[in-house]
Amino acid sequence: MNPLITIATVTYNAEATLERTLESVAQQDYARIEHLIIDGCSTDHTLSLVGRYVEQNQARHNIRLICEPDNGLYDAMNKALLNATGEYIVFLNAGDRLHSTDTISAIARQTGWVKGDHRHPAILYGDTHLVDAEGNFLRRRRLTPPEELKFKSFLDGMRVCHQSFYVRTDLAKQEPYDLHYRFSADFDWCIRLILLAAKRRLRIVNTQLVLTDYLNEGMTTRNHRASLMERLHIMAHYYGWPATVLRHFWFIVRAVIKR
Repeated sequence: MNPLITIATVTYNAEATLERTLESVAQQDYARIEHLIIDGCSTDHTLSLVGRYVEQNQARHNIRLICEPDNGLYDAMNKALLNATGEYIVFLNAGDRLHSTDTISAIARQTGWVKGDHRHPAILYGDTHLVDAEGNFLRRRRLTPPEELKFKSFLDGMRVCHQSFYVRTDLAKQEPYDLHYRFSADFDWCIRLILLAAKRRLRIVNTQLVLTDYLNEGMTTRNHRASLMERLHIMAHYYGWPATVLRHFWFIVRAVIKR
């Protein structure tokens, strides 16, 4: 039997961007998809969009909506981890799209899934394209995925986009997002899962594919800087301050001057 793939989408007042994400999941040619939508009690038309999406696609995909207050993005993502029943999980934010209609099929094939075999890859990853609101290609991410993803890969930054990082759900459930981080808990989460894979001697697979079209909207300048500074502290935690400062000296200098 093919693996069940969980796609988790966290929403809050996301009516402007959600439809493109729902559409990309609905268009997948792979049937064994669990789509978890974790909503923080939206007050716009987000839930209406989800309701229409469920009516049109529930017969093909297992779609579950959880609508309740949360303590922010990463708290909602932890709810997704708790409720996921698939063999693998990926987080696809409102506005982002799966790159092609066979993206999930390609992921499923590369897992080599056999029920009861616990040697399947811990992580599968790929590339990401930045696109505009109409889905037009803008560019690749500045930080492209390494040929081999290892613990030290993230010393250079977020080498793999969170939305192009598929993780075995049994492992992901052991490493919930750290809510001490407001902006970069996904960065910390990816590092911890790479470490867990190494400890268990499980494979990390480069799919050699573009997996995600990432909506190039970004955060405000203030939050973007705060996110980068938070990442520096995460790097220092795992790699030490000397290595972190040496690798990012000029970025740190610029960030300090702008504060």
